[in-house]
Amino acid sequence: MNTAFLFDLLKTPSPSGHEEAIQEKWLTYMQTYVEDVTTDLAGNAIATVNPNAPFRVLLAGHCDEIGFMVKSIDESGFIYVEELGRLSPLPALGMEVEIHGRNGVLNGVFGANAQHHGGANADLTMDDLFIDCGAESAEEIQSVVTIGDPITYKIEPSHLRNNRVVGRGLDNRTGAFIVAEVMKRLASSLPEVCVQGVSTVNEETNMGGAYFAGSALKPDLAIALDVTFATDYPTAEMGRVGDVTLAGGPVLAKGAPINKKANEHLLQIAKERNIPIQYELTPRRTGTDADQLRITGEGVPIVLVSLPLRYMHAPREVVSLQDIEQEIDLLVAFIQSLRPDTDLRPLIWNGR
Repeated sequence: MNTAFLFDLLKTPSPSGHEEAIQEKWLTYMQTYVEDVTTDLAGNAIATVNPNAPFRVLLAGHCDEIGFMVKSIDESGFIYVEELGRLSPLPALGMEVEIHGRNGVLNGVFGANAQHHGGANADLTMDDLFIDCGAESAEEIQSVVTIGDPITYKIEPSHLRNNRVVGRGLDNRTGAFIVAEVMKRLASSLPEVCVQGVSTVNEETNMGGAYFAGSALKPDLAIALDVTFATDYPTAEMGRVGDVTLAGGPVLAKGAPINKKANEHLLQIAKERNIPIQYELTPRRTGTDADQLRITGEGVPIVLVSLPLRYMHAPREVVSLQDIEQEIDLLVAFIQSLRPDTDLRPLIWNGR
């Protein structure tokens, strides 16, 4: 596993709708290992192995991260924001940010009311947040920044104890990374099926990238890779969410949207390779790219494989490199076990 490439992706700002820089890095990495790399009208990055095989697998992990957008600039040069993806305003207080303007990056910090003056309001909303860039007028900011420019936290990834990584936007640059590593290994040991790995865009805001990919590529099976809530830390709601731990292994989804046959086969492969498996429930929808992939074309069978993650949509998130490696191993073995005549119908009816 190329952790240097993972950290390179994590250091690259990729707010939803502005993923071009990270996609260039993903494509550059992929073209070293596969012959066919391309993009589409949504901004997805696509790599293909064994393109002429009759059974087609789409492997999708989104590369966009949550963030903010410039909403307005007051006369003193303070910037007010709109959320880009779903996040809480409270963790933003006092955080350094980068505003990605038309003339480069502008540094700033979210202002925070001094505790001596009452501190943050308990009912703080996104409308209350403002960014201080050190400017003294609106004109000074407007020379660099325009309405709608994206904003990301200014955070570098780093290692923690026990093979854990902390960083910004691990949801879901880790998924795009896993797609790349799976494709890299499949390219050196071709499966019997066609595999199209996609670093998708816009999942955090509209899942449009997944829809474009599924509609154009018309897979026989789609595997969505995302993160899910780890519940192994204080204040986590295990009873509401489920029991998911870091270093506990990949997480398979169970519920109505998930193809049973593919899911059972994933579990079988995991048992054969002694890879621990955890579960999450998705009775109605998954809340991931899988939902859009499923309803493209004539309908696509889907499975969802997730990475346990602590502190989802906080400025800093935490994952286990062990879980990432096990997920890569599981996916490579699963795809290599598929055959061109694989039949994923839950019920095969031959009459009585």
